[in-house]
Amino acid sequence: MIPRLHERTHTPHGPLAEALGRPVSPNEGLTEYTVVAHWPGLDYFTLDDEQKTWTTVQWAEHLEDPYLEHPFAASPDDDRRAILHLDLRLHPDDRELTGPEWAETAHRLARAAGIEIPGKEHGCRWIAVQAQPGRLDLIANLIHLDGAWHAPPTDILRRLSDEARRIEQDLHLIPVRTGPTARPAIRTAPTASAQLARVLTQLADEQAGPLATVRGLVEHTAHRIARQPGAAGTDAAHRLELIARRLHAIQQDLDSTAAQLVQPRVAAVPPAARRTGHRSP
Repeated sequence: MIPRLHERTHTPHGPLAEALGRPVSPNEGLTEYTVVAHWPGLDYFTLDDEQKTWTTVQWAEHLEDPYLEHPFAASPDDDRRAILHLDLRLHPDDRELTGPEWAETAHRLARAAGIEIPGKEHGCRWIAVQAQPGRLDLIANLIHLDGAWHAPPTDILRRLSDEARRIEQDLHLIPVRTGPTARPAIRTAPTASAQLARVLTQLADEQAGPLATVRGLVEHTAHRIARQPGAAGTDAAHRLELIARRLHAIQQDLDSTAAQLVQPRVAAVPPAARRTGHRSP
């Protein structure tokens, strides 16, 4: 059982589509067998008495609502990327979990990540999606229902990993095998190339880099404009999506360049040294 934390985003549409393995749709309803857990309850949000399930678009809008209700909510470093996404994958040889087991796993992960706080009435909205074999996705909005920003614990990955080990034991699942102890790294003084590579890596950082922030704002704007009626809005949204893709490509190029800067260089061998059978005059 391996938990993975994704980069935060401005909109839940991408994470939800990844969890489902297909795009969100206004025509596809998700039952309790797919959305295995969520908070808060949905009785207050039900559109009418006849509607038994929500569509994937409605689930995405439900997660996105705090953006509209609290337009000035942001993290201490003025980050508006409030959609947190983590997934959990079972060992390929693990047994199939039941619905209640997936629900229990979702609530335990939410508590480990600090998303679900027992007794707190104005916490984060979150849903847990089990749409692909052996995989659970948890998507949350870090803006509380009262407008406060929820800051995940700095050691969130360790907490998730520790809870995953406990869930493995409690549900009798296959534990993650630990590999051989790695050799300690030899510390050397940073070279000029390493320092420059670090600058490029910071620029391309998906968590706190400036390009990630700009890309997130562009993607969020594209989703908002796409909801406006008329062809002009659709065309503008498409252009913004293309801009976001170009920004992502730039981030990847910066990462590749940074990796090349820190690769060890092999010294060129002089031609004379490559000769064999050379006779002295």
